[in-house]
Amino acid sequence: RGELSSGGFVGFLLLVNVFFRPIDKINSVIETYPKGIAGFRRYAALLDTEPDIADRPGAVDAPTLQGNISYRDVTFGYSGERAVLKNINLDIAAGQTIAFVGPSGAGKTTLCSLLPRFYDVDSGAITIDGLDIRDMRLASLRGQIGIVQQDVFLFGGTIRENIAYGRLDAVDSEIVEAARRARLHELIASLPEGLDTIIGERGVKLSGGQKQRLAIARMFLKNPTILILDEATSALDTQTERKIQQSLAELAEGRTTLVIAHRLATIRKADRIVVVADTGIVEQGPHDELVALGGAYSRLGEATD
Repeated sequence: RGELSSGGFVGFLLLVNVFFRPIDKINSVIETYPKGIAGFRRYAALLDTEPDIADRPGAVDAPTLQGNISYRDVTFGYSGERAVLKNINLDIAAGQTIAFVGPSGAGKTTLCSLLPRFYDVDSGAITIDGLDIRDMRLASLRGQIGIVQQDVFLFGGTIRENIAYGRLDAVDSEIVEAARRARLHELIASLPEGLDTIIGERGVKLSGGQKQRLAIARMFLKNPTILILDEATSALDTQTERKIQQSLAELAEGRTTLVIAHRLATIRKADRIVVVADTGIVEQGPHDELVALGGAYSRLGEATD
């Protein structure tokens, strides 16, 4: 009859609201779908990306390594660029600490980055205990090499999770011992949540020295045969650096250790110092011997004083 009671009108409004909400949600989904599918496609493309460095056919798991390293006529250059390293020959005995010094861009970090196969040599070979590293499976090779860098990468999780990244199957007692040896235990004891303290994205809640101690704790836990220290303390103040150096010295004991140094004072006790320049290795020997020689190493010392 063209009439609607007040009760019917109220009921109509309620029904409109009930039907409108799902329609509104469907509309939101339709709006966000293009963004979501674009993100998924990028994710799928990432998963499909082939790594530049992969296991060669016939590669085998690396045995338990002793740490005798040899560079044989190694030449390497980044893609499309001139050779950074040319005909490098270098022997490092197991358990030795070798420091690499030289001007920026000379190839110190590159020389060490070739060992865990972040890049492959253009020619020549690198061997560990007489085995070509390209004949070892990447995971087993890198599992026996530890790296502490200037810029420590930390996850936004707990202290426990970040230390255990060095060895995911570690138990609490091993994590605690690694933290103690890295001189991180006092900090952990002072925190209400202890090992379960959230450190924030990239460790934003920690100081530079605390981040380095956490990275060192990872290495104590991982217990690698070969250790690479890439200017691990160069961004720290002198007092903090001195304390971190004590932990690094303990960490290096009994391991083959490659140190990339900016401050020459931190590597005077190295078994051998290798001076790298644009032309390759120009000098090598103990600190006192190189100082007495009065060559490239002495000039570097004068430049950094």
